[in-house]
Amino acid sequence: MNDRPVKAPAPPERSADPQQRYGKPDGGWRASLYEIIFESDTRKGQVFDLVLIGAILLSVVVVVLTSIAPFARDHGDWLMAGEWVFTVLFTIEYIGRLLCVKRPDRYARSFFGIIDLLSVLPSYVSLFIPGSHVLLDVRILRLLRIFRILKLTLYIQEYSMLGEALLASRRKILVFVSFVCLVVFLLGTVMYVVEGPGNGFTSIPTSVYWAISAMTTVGFGDLVPKTDLGRAIASVMMLLGWGILAVPTGIISSEITHQRGRTLTGRVCTRCGATGHEAGARFCNSCGEVLPAAQG
Repeated sequence: MNDRPVKAPAPPERSADPQQRYGKPDGGWRASLYEIIFESDTRKGQVFDLVLIGAILLSVVVVVLTSIAPFARDHGDWLMAGEWVFTVLFTIEYIGRLLCVKRPDRYARSFFGIIDLLSVLPSYVSLFIPGSHVLLDVRILRLLRIFRILKLTLYIQEYSMLGEALLASRRKILVFVSFVCLVVFLLGTVMYVVEGPGNGFTSIPTSVYWAISAMTTVGFGDLVPKTDLGRAIASVMMLLGWGILAVPTGIISSEITHQRGRTLTGRVCTRCGATGHEAGARFCNSCGEVLPAAQG
């Protein structure tokens, strides 16, 4: 008998499936538009998504070129025209996404919905507040849609597994980070006493800043110990830095291994056909439907 807590069915507004989360129209032009915009497994949907990715890349290039003063001075009119072309294009796309779903409010509040809005809002705001157009670099976040286009479901699953591993090991990581902060503060204070203001260690916060840069092996070079004892302490801290990198890696790797080793059953959801459910699961991890009883 598996005593692990059972996951409750995911509410529709948190589902990863756009059809369940936002709602697909039953028919008409809205359903056709939905298939083009949201369903990348169709030919038209793939073409739409690839064109959209190309437009996003080009719009980011325009924003970057606008920040180069000589280029913007010589080609400012073309850059401005291009920027407004992309703004109008993305505005139409955003409105289209809202029109072709049953629950436009859910899409507007979703991660991609907010990113879509932020990608066009700065252009309109710049009409009243000069300089705000630089916020258009947020459009690059929309390239996250490439995971949906390329059907990289394996990477999406691995990303989800990494998130679960980080969440499960948060207590261990918190204890480790607390220990590191304690060591950095203590050794920074010791360096303040050993080196003193005469060698640039003018205060404990300054010494702690140096300790952090030394332990992370960054070594900016703005503060350097001059005494033999100070150099010895710095050497110890740099060696500790290598060990510090290994500890959280081991914690997270162990948890990921545990996540991969979870017992999965061959039960198939009768509603959506999803597989790979845990032994103690009662509901489908995709649509929330009650799962059939385990055999045997």
